[in-house]
Amino acid sequence: MAKAAVQKSPVPNNDDAAQDDVKLFISYSWSSENHQEWVLNLATALREAGVDVVLDKWDLKEGHDAHKFMEQMVSNPAIKKVAIICDQKYVQKADNRDGGVGTETQIITPEVYTKEDQNKFVAVIAERDGDGNHCVPVYYKSRIFIDLSDPDLYAKNFEQLLRWIYDKPLHIKPPLGKKPAFLDDTPGPSLETTALYKRALDAIRFERPGWPAASRGYLDCFSKNMENFRLQLGEEEGDDVGKIVENIEQFLPYRNEIVEVFLALALHKNTPETHNMLHRFFESLLPYYEVPAHINRSTGWDFDNFKFLVHELFLYCIASFLKYERFDAVGYLVSQHYYTRDKGRSGQPMVSFASFFSYMESFDVRGKKLGRVSYRADLLKERSNSSGLTFEQIMQADFTLYIRGCLDSLKADDRLLMWWPETLFYRRRGASFEIYARSQSKEYFDMVAPIFNVTKKQDLQVLQEAFKNQTLPIPRRNFYSFNPLELLCYESMATRA
Repeated sequence: MAKAAVQKSPVPNNDDAAQDDVKLFISYSWSSENHQEWVLNLATALREAGVDVVLDKWDLKEGHDAHKFMEQMVSNPAIKKVAIICDQKYVQKADNRDGGVGTETQIITPEVYTKEDQNKFVAVIAERDGDGNHCVPVYYKSRIFIDLSDPDLYAKNFEQLLRWIYDKPLHIKPPLGKKPAFLDDTPGPSLETTALYKRALDAIRFERPGWPAASRGYLDCFSKNMENFRLQLGEEEGDDVGKIVENIEQFLPYRNEIVEVFLALALHKNTPETHNMLHRFFESLLPYYEVPAHINRSTGWDFDNFKFLVHELFLYCIASFLKYERFDAVGYLVSQHYYTRDKGRSGQPMVSFASFFSYMESFDVRGKKLGRVSYRADLLKERSNSSGLTFEQIMQADFTLYIRGCLDSLKADDRLLMWWPETLFYRRRGASFEIYARSQSKEYFDMVAPIFNVTKKQDLQVLQEAFKNQTLPIPRRNFYSFNPLELLCYESMATRA
């Protein structure tokens, strides 16, 4: 077989790795000079990565007992790992119990089959057979191996081998959380939308003639029955923030339902009728931020659950249409104003999309108590796992709304039009969001431009000046912030045909 070049890969991120004194025994066949050199190179690379390799060429001297040397794989408690280097000759000898490899196989097999610890032995593939199949002994067929037979993947899989040796896997099981509140035996509030949701989703996906009526019926029911989630806090002692969080958790199945509807509308029915329907739906949610006529008393936190839920729904709607590049829909939803019976922050009955973000004192209190930058962002990130959209897509929507709010604020000289991008405290320096990276293309920029009500890149120059002169605030909390122009890819925007 061809000689495999040793490519060094960094030791996994483990400050104590070099001091761990990990002992690894290498079992292999003297198939050919090339193969012996391949094994020697691998053992050398492992030694350089801090692994105390036991190899016959180094440790089996004249006069030593070869059988006892092999037995130390299982008898020496210091040897925690055994790498079985598999090529065609090794597999042949192992299956036939032939020679030294056959002896080692007799030692290894009971350990593999009977021991509860499944993490001591691993097959390392050095060669494939004439049909391209991995060379693996019969006793190891059902087990996971590490493939070093492909030179193009050697560095990546060498790191996998190191991670196995040091017990530092790339993917670590997260801690076990608590059962979601909506699964508790005590029934929580309900939107009673399930039947309407299924009907609307079917009509949208299969483009049935009645899809507008089915969609409106579902959205109207959703909006009306959010009243069932209303809280009245302060009537008895207890953790009010905990009650708000529990209420938000109980809402999760309905949040997931409507996200499916948003995604279906974006994919199948991106029409002016859909845009208007969604505008009126979100307009109908604004009253949940205010004290309704039938309630005589309330506390400052009574509406914090609605502030979170409506904000989350708007974020997900924007993210759904951005996912399918329906920029006209996003442009419509951020350009239209929304009617509210109670005058908004501006004192006017018509408010901008920025009104869908509202400060939550309860979460600010909880975040400070827990030492978190943003408890609200934490919860948004956690809840994205079951949504059908990635947190990256949610942050992209949040950033898009922030930039549009900045432009509106500058144009009208009104800070109330700004959108607060809560999730971006999770954003670090690095690659920009997808739609802005793609906006390097002039053609793609022209598609995205309607979101910001601009026609050319120069129309965005006011942002550069405003951020530089601090006319526009860049959100900061503790030491956490982000660079808006970097995320916007402003310098490279519309620079390619």
